[in-house]
Amino acid sequence: MKSIKLKIINNKGFKLQAHLELPANQKPNDYAIFAHCFSCNSTLSAVKNISRALTNHGFGVIRFDFTGLGRSEGEFADSHFSGNVEDLLAVNTFITKEYKAPSLLIGHSLGGAAAIVASYKLDNIKAVATIGAPATVEHVTHLFSHDPEEIKEKGEVKVHIGGRPFRINQEFVDNFKKTNLPEITKKLRKPILVMHSPIDTIVGVDNAQQIYHNAHHPKSFVSLDDADHLLTNAKDSLYVGSLIGSWAQRYFRQEENEMISTEGEQLVGHLNLLEDNFATSIQTKKHSFIADEPESVGGDDFGPSPYDFLSAGLAACTVMTLKMYAERKKWDLQEVFVYITYSKKHSDDLGLAVDKPTRFDYLEKKLKFVGNLDDKQIIRLKEIASKCPVHKTLQSEVIINTTVL
Repeated sequence: MKSIKLKIINNKGFKLQAHLELPANQKPNDYAIFAHCFSCNSTLSAVKNISRALTNHGFGVIRFDFTGLGRSEGEFADSHFSGNVEDLLAVNTFITKEYKAPSLLIGHSLGGAAAIVASYKLDNIKAVATIGAPATVEHVTHLFSHDPEEIKEKGEVKVHIGGRPFRINQEFVDNFKKTNLPEITKKLRKPILVMHSPIDTIVGVDNAQQIYHNAHHPKSFVSLDDADHLLTNAKDSLYVGSLIGSWAQRYFRQEENEMISTEGEQLVGHLNLLEDNFATSIQTKKHSFIADEPESVGGDDFGPSPYDFLSAGLAACTVMTLKMYAERKKWDLQEVFVYITYSKKHSDDLGLAVDKPTRFDYLEKKLKFVGNLDDKQIIRLKEIASKCPVHKTLQSEVIINTTVL
């Protein structure tokens, strides 16, 4: 996944910090805009995870900071609801001009409400997805630590939202009452996916019921069981992103991905150290994958590890070789399971007589056959399993030539 930093100017002249996340082939079929939750920013883990999952479905995803939040210019008092919607419109205009008109809007919490309103205003948006969104805009005012009357009396106060201090004024508060979200939802007439956790304590799940009731078909609801409002568990946000990507395909024209050049080589691996941890995009001429490290060693576990891919190559080559051999012999081999585990083992544990005790790379290969086979056939298949090309490569002396381009 490649990330491009963008500077987008909104209608008040403020620079909005934004990132465009691209799929592995760097050629999106469609573009999506992500609107983050109230008082959050685009670097929230959930936002990044959802964006990453969507790129696997061919989307280019723009995640950005609303005015006065994250690294965007302006004051938080300018980040009222109408301002959020205007920021979405500004991002849409920029992406339409510089790349291609976005077709999907995604919003988290109050960002979901803003996504509905912006989708209503934009003809190019084909579908909208909300995550933990309120059914009314003024719902967010219950998060203010001060009484509304105190804000009216003092004109401007410092409030705490989600444990963080922000300065707001009466205009900021009043703006949340200007938008009739239920009425706009009824007029939207675009495919909408409503996602909400039944245990959400910030925005109750009854809000999802109201949004779904007000929306017209095609509309869908998905319960995010056991997820909290901010989707702090990575598995929840990755699930959300993957599900949105699958759902949206029903409403978008399917296109065959045009893969980027591998420069004449078998495959290319790419890691953006400024944006990603260990998650690495791997691409052949026609296929793309994500490799990562497990959480136990500091990774995010977004994909198989490098040694998982090594073991996968051996497993795939083994079953394919066994298939060809059994078919040629006309044996009744119906299914093959190959279980591979990579580890390091000491020569003493392996019973090897060596001049100097040392540790060896060790691959455990276990076979399971399904079919009407006799003992001789099973023994022969075991022998053939050790003759597959990848197996032979791993057991031979391999020369790797490294050059810098």
